[in-house]
Amino acid sequence: MDKIDELLTRRVEKIYPSKKALEKVLRSGKKLRLYQGFDPSTPNLHIGHLVGLLKLAEFQRLGHEVIFLIGDFTGMIGDPTGKIEGARPQLTRKKVLKNAKTYKDQAGKILSFSGKNPVKVKYNSQWLSKLSVAKVAQLMHLVTYAQLIERNMFQERIKKGKDIYLNEFFYPLLQAYDSVHMGVDLEIGGSDQLFNMMVGRHLMKKLNGREKFVLTTKLLVDPQGNKIGKTEGNVINIAQPPTKFYSQMMSLPDNSILPCFELITNVLLAKIKEIEKELKAGENPMIYKKMLAFELTKMLNNEKVAVQAQKEFEKVFQKRKIPSQIPEIKIRAGEWNIVDLLVRTRLCSSKSEAKRLIKQGAVEIDNRTLHATRYTLHAKDGITVRVGKRKFVRIRVNSS
Repeated sequence: MDKIDELLTRRVEKIYPSKKALEKVLRSGKKLRLYQGFDPSTPNLHIGHLVGLLKLAEFQRLGHEVIFLIGDFTGMIGDPTGKIEGARPQLTRKKVLKNAKTYKDQAGKILSFSGKNPVKVKYNSQWLSKLSVAKVAQLMHLVTYAQLIERNMFQERIKKGKDIYLNEFFYPLLQAYDSVHMGVDLEIGGSDQLFNMMVGRHLMKKLNGREKFVLTTKLLVDPQGNKIGKTEGNVINIAQPPTKFYSQMMSLPDNSILPCFELITNVLLAKIKEIEKELKAGENPMIYKKMLAFELTKMLNNEKVAVQAQKEFEKVFQKRKIPSQIPEIKIRAGEWNIVDLLVRTRLCSSKSEAKRLIKQGAVEIDNRTLHATRYTLHAKDGITVRVGKRKFVRIRVNSS
């Protein structure tokens, strides 16, 4: 595939009105203005966001005008997408701005905000907060109740007797206006955002009398088919200590390897095909999961950091040694029942959990596995307590 073929294929779910139409424009040499919006409902971007960020980066490398839109206004309203059980909690202006504070820095791990063709950063409060009631009423006249109520999640709520709030109708209208105000040629977003983006396409035709392409990206999902994201609570944040990020990637199930390679890395498709063949032939998935974790850690940081993260993982999780850095906690000198100690150090949330983990052989004191829940520990400075594979604490005795 050439660059345009891959641009319109990899990570792509569907293109509206058609792939053929967008390809014709791209091959004509026209440079497009395009964007993707990110509502700061939490302070962190996660690996699910990498799908869109990498697609934006592809367009940037080909010389197109890319806009990284922070939805600080729409974030206060709350996107109803995927919220079948009820409305998304509304956020204050202060909270939204706090969440968005490092979005540019996080996105900068993938996008370039400087140089010859820098990505532009915009906040939709710059125009949405200035809309008059008369203008909003004009916009509302362009979208019907029937268009909005047909959304699957609203139909599911109706069946379940759940409330639908007026601000949830309002959200797609305001998100749609982003496209109109910025005069974009193309909007990118996850396939779950199709409804909102198509409302924008509709408004663009009504108000500006011209086409807006919509490109939906594939969703990064877990083995149960649930979207990896803030709503599902299964996120792996991209801006966190590299050793932690690497180990979290290693905790993903084996059947996440190929989708992650395709959607959130820049590994060549031909190489991914080779990996797929080798996995089907019975090769150990651990080899490719480590390759995936290394590739992503390198992409988000640098190769030196990725090497260090991999060595730390091998030391702690494969050779079962103590991590280079672990949290420390002070306790009083004397004798401690192991169950009480695990709760005191917050390695376990309750005594029942502590007892269960001890019986399962998941608790170690200085690399020695415990099995007795009545074990008495004589507190000494420097003792290391381990629970499971990832929880460590070093004891510091407070003699005062």
